[in-house]
Amino acid sequence: MALPTKRALNTLGPPLVTFLVVVTIWETAVRVLRVPAFLVPPPSAIFSALLEERVLLLSSLLTTAKGALLGLALSVSLGTFVGIGFSSSRWLERALYPYALFLQTVPIVAIAPLLVLWFGAGLRAVSVSAFIVSVFPVIANTLAGMRSVDPKLNDLFRLYRASKAATLFKLRVPSALASMATGWRVASGLAVIGAIVGEFVAGFSEGQAGLGITVLAAYRQLRTDLLFGAVLLASLLGLLLFALVSVASGLLLRRFRVAGSEW
Repeated sequence: MALPTKRALNTLGPPLVTFLVVVTIWETAVRVLRVPAFLVPPPSAIFSALLEERVLLLSSLLTTAKGALLGLALSVSLGTFVGIGFSSSRWLERALYPYALFLQTVPIVAIAPLLVLWFGAGLRAVSVSAFIVSVFPVIANTLAGMRSVDPKLNDLFRLYRASKAATLFKLRVPSALASMATGWRVASGLAVIGAIVGEFVAGFSEGQAGLGITVLAAYRQLRTDLLFGAVLLASLLGLLLFALVSVASGLLLRRFRVAGSEW
């Protein structure tokens, strides 16, 4: 038991100490300099707002999590499929890759009203917003991973006259999994950003408001403490999705390594 405890302390200790130091300096500076609370609230006020508005914030967090998860699921599934397709056809890559890049560069705030018109206010528009923001890293990393297969292994599969399907699923996809996982992890954080931005325009439907709407409402009421609390929860949601994707991709990589050793 001592070894896992020491490992956990080594992993969690440094960021926890950094957090406590930053919070202490923040609290002290705000009080000593007498900064108005509506500009920069002290951490104690933010914590109090989290407790007082916990029901509202929890509901908003769950609403945003739904949109981010749906958008992430779309980006992971479609982005991986598209990346594999691009790697299989140079012509397809040249024809469609610029449009995939366009999704990354398009200002999501500018097209969010169109998403409301096309998909309706609420979860669908928010999920599409999260998808648009997060899909490109999945496509790019999948394509890079599929193109980085060891040429000697490619030649070996060709020598044994392996079918295209066997080469794809027994060589190219397993070799690209590490790069794919990187794209999935990047997408997990971007999905939360896309969901929040989508909620600024399309996030209120059937009485459900996400963290984006809570941020806007807190800003209009000059509730900076509540605003900081909502932003903190959005950041924690991004970290949680990142951790879940990291664990899932780690298990998948381990499974493929074990399976690969049996071939």
